[in-house]
Amino acid sequence: MMAGKVGAGRRMLALGRLKTGELNKTEAAYAQRLRMLEASGQILWHKFEGLKLRLADNTFFTPDFAVVAADGVVELHVVKGHWQDDARAKIKIAAAMYPFRFIAVKVKPKRDGGWDVEEF
Repeated sequence: MMAGKVGAGRRMLALGRLKTGELNKTEAAYAQRLRMLEASGQILWHKFEGLKLRLADNTFFTPDFAVVAADGVVELHVVKGHWQDDARAKIKIAAAMYPFRFIAVKVKPKRDGGWDVEEF
C-alpha cells in the first residue's frame, strides 16, 4: 500500500500515541520545566500520566501531568503541539466534572521561547 502525498503546508500527524509512560519530545521538555519548578518550591509534586479520569462509560481522560501547586491545589496539565477537536472537548468536559485546575500548555515558537498557557 502506498502512502498518499502530503500537500504543501500540510503536516502529517502521528498515528497513535507512544506507549503508556513514554514521553514525546514536547512532554519531556515540559517535564524538565516541572522538575525546575519543583526544585525551586513553586510546585510540590508532579507525575506523568498520574491520574485517569472517567468521563462516561468507556470514555476516559488522562492528563499528561498531575501537579500539586505550592498552594496545595491539584492541577492537571495537558501538553499540546496541536489541538484535536476531541482533545479540547475532553478537557472541557473533565473541567466541568472534576474539582481540579485544568491547564493546557503549548510550546511557543523558538524565537519567543517559553510556553503558552490556557486554563479551563
